[in-house]
Amino acid sequence: MAHALVIGAAGQLGIELTLALQREYGADDVHISDIRVPQDEDVMRSRFLHLDATDEGSVSKVIEEGKYHSVYHLAAMLSATGEKRPIAAWDLNMQSLLNVLEAAKQGWVERVFWPSSIAVFGPQTPRQLVPQSAVLDPTTVYGISKQAGEYWCRYYHEKFGVDVRSIRYPGLIGHRSAPGGGTTDYAVEIYHAAVRKETYTCFLEPDAALPMMFMDDAVRGTLELMAAPKDQIRVRTSYNLAAMSFTPQEVAESIRAILPDFKITYAPDHRQAIAASWPASISDDAARADWGWKPEVLLPTMTEIMLDVMGKEVEEVNG
Repeated sequence: MAHALVIGAAGQLGIELTLALQREYGADDVHISDIRVPQDEDVMRSRFLHLDATDEGSVSKVIEEGKYHSVYHLAAMLSATGEKRPIAAWDLNMQSLLNVLEAAKQGWVERVFWPSSIAVFGPQTPRQLVPQSAVLDPTTVYGISKQAGEYWCRYYHEKFGVDVRSIRYPGLIGHRSAPGGGTTDYAVEIYHAAVRKETYTCFLEPDAALPMMFMDDAVRGTLELMAAPKDQIRVRTSYNLAAMSFTPQEVAESIRAILPDFKITYAPDHRQAIAASWPASISDDAARADWGWKPEVLLPTMTEIMLDVMGKEVEEVNG
């Protein structure tokens, strides 16, 4: 019996969360699954199960046989990709969640984690410091699926006692894997361009402020939420989680503080409209009060870390 199963382990968050779980419980106590094989050698130290998360029978079989303490269900099609394939995004995002919740309803797993997103917010949501109880007003298929998913999670908790927990992630920035088709991907791509000494062309406007978070903080927050006693979890839709808010121009300035020759240009595309519908900052008072959330990494430190790690990777490739 392994401690945890990560569904969607080949994705950006899946890789980072798997590595953190391995450090916490050991690689043998973590199982990973995806429809594609993760390319990260460290991730693959754990047992890999090929799994189509939209196949109810396969999901039920894996979870029933695994008898996991926790299932981290991360499989999803993100915002920008989802707008190109809306029906496929809905099918993947919703059916896979319902498959996991149905398995949890049978008592085959003690706790479930499922990520929501700031994409649940929209034009009717306040632009600044969005409260936990704000109106949800999504404008993308990804956001619509996350809004529906939040209410399914609450429904399964209230009706069947499923201990499912969730976070509304802001844009996540990490260095171990490529972005996965989200509107906030520029904040990862820009560092790749900087260390390669390339001019970066940003698909958002220079003043497009969005809530963001360093991947290490997001993973730590997820594990802290899952470790919290059940009676401390008062939000059964999804918790707001915040760290920092910044614009592409501010990221570029933080890079220039270290690499003065870095250049950026702007060519906003369809993703700008998505970004404009999202808030510039959110309030995470509920997460702080209920289970002690507190971010650790803000923009200047994150830029130092990203440039240092990615710079070393470029040097290794170039020999």
